[in-house]
Amino acid sequence: MYRLTCVYCGEKYRPDEILYTCRKCGHLLAVEYDLSRVSIRPEVWRKRPLSVWRYRELLPVTIPPVTLQEGGTPLYHLKRIGEEIGVPKLYAKHEGMNPTGSFKDRGMTVGVSMALQLGKTTVACASTGNTSASLAAYAARAGIPAVVLLPSGKVALGKVAQALMHGARVISVRGNFDRALEMVQELCTSHGLYLLNSINPFRLEGQKTIGFETIDQLPGVPDRMVLPVGNAGNISAVYKGLLELKTLGLIDRLPMMTGIQAAGSSPVVRAIREGLAEVVPEESPETVATAIRIGAPVNGEKALEAIRKTGGTAAAVTDSEILAMQKDLARKEGIGVEPASAASVAGVRKLVDSGIIDPSECIVCVVTGHLLKDPETVIRQCESPTEIDADLPSLLSALQWS
Repeated sequence: MYRLTCVYCGEKYRPDEILYTCRKCGHLLAVEYDLSRVSIRPEVWRKRPLSVWRYRELLPVTIPPVTLQEGGTPLYHLKRIGEEIGVPKLYAKHEGMNPTGSFKDRGMTVGVSMALQLGKTTVACASTGNTSASLAAYAARAGIPAVVLLPSGKVALGKVAQALMHGARVISVRGNFDRALEMVQELCTSHGLYLLNSINPFRLEGQKTIGFETIDQLPGVPDRMVLPVGNAGNISAVYKGLLELKTLGLIDRLPMMTGIQAAGSSPVVRAIREGLAEVVPEESPETVATAIRIGAPVNGEKALEAIRKTGGTAAAVTDSEILAMQKDLARKEGIGVEPASAASVAGVRKLVDSGIIDPSECIVCVVTGHLLKDPETVIRQCESPTEIDADLPSLLSALQWS
C-alpha cells in the first residue's frame, strides 16, 4: 500500500528497507501511498476518538501500535489576542496537551511502532529536548532501550528530566544540535540502532495528523496554518497530510503554510526571503526558544516546498517578541506554552503588522509544547512570590486591601 520515495529524484524503495535518505542522490525520503487503493469514509473516521489513530488508513503501521493515547489536542479560539492583533478568526492548536507535552508524541507513536514492525530493538535520536522526552517515553512503553544525544547546556531542564525519568541513556554532547544529529546518524548506521529524528520519513507520518484534526475540529480548511520551524519536520508533515486529503477529494484546497523561526536561528526564512533553491545552514544558531535552536534543518527542502506551493510565507521573530507572546497567551487566553510555541502566534502579529496577512483570514497557529517544558525561562520572566507573615493583616497589606 505504500513505498519510500525520494523527494528529489523520485527513486523508489521498498517500505521494509532501513533507509533514511536516498541512496542515489542523498536527499530525503517520503512515505508514498497508493491512494487509489486507500478506502476512506470520513463518517467512519468521525465515529472514532479524535486521535492520531483515528486516521490509521493513512498511516504505515500494520501491527498494534505503541500508543499513549496521543493526539486529540484542543483547538482554542484566541479571542482576546485575535481582537488585539486584528484577526478575529485566530486559533491555536495546543500540541502541548499530548502525553509528554509536545507534538513529538504524534511522530513517536508511529516511529516506535515502525521500529518494532521493522524488527529493530533499540531506538535513538539527537534532540533539543522534546524529541528526547517523547522517544524515551514511547521506548519505555514499547519495552525497548532508547539512546538520546543532547547538546550540552542547550536543553531546557524539564525536557532533560523527562528523558532521564523514562529511562533513556542520555548523552550530553559538547557541541550544538546539528553536531549531535550527525553523531547519532553515524551511530545508527554503524551499530544498527533505529534513528527517530525527523529525517525518518515514518515519524513525520504521525505528525501530519495535526492537520487532519484541525480540519475535523474547525470544521473545514483554514486559510492559513502557522507553525514554529526548527528542523522543519512539522510544517512539512502537515502539508504532506493535507495534500493527501486533497488528492483523495476530502478537501478542495490547501491552507497557506507559514513558517516562523527565531531571528537568531532562521535559515528557512532567509531562503524564502532571498528566493534560494535550498536552505543554507547557520553555523551558530541562538535563541531563547531552545526547541527551534537549529541551524541546519534536515527537512528544509520539504519546508520550502510546503511554503511555496501553497502561497505561504516565512518570518522571523525576536526573542523579546516570542517571550512577550508567551506571556500574552498565558495571561490573556489561559494557554501555557513553551517559548518556541509562542513563536507561531508572535509571527502572526508581525505578519499582520506588515500587511502580509489579511485580517479576514481564518488562521490556525500550532503551539507545539507545554509551558512546563522550560520552567527556568518562565521563572526568569515572572515576579517572585510575595512572602508574608502568617496572619491576615500581612495578607491584606500584601494585597493592598484595607
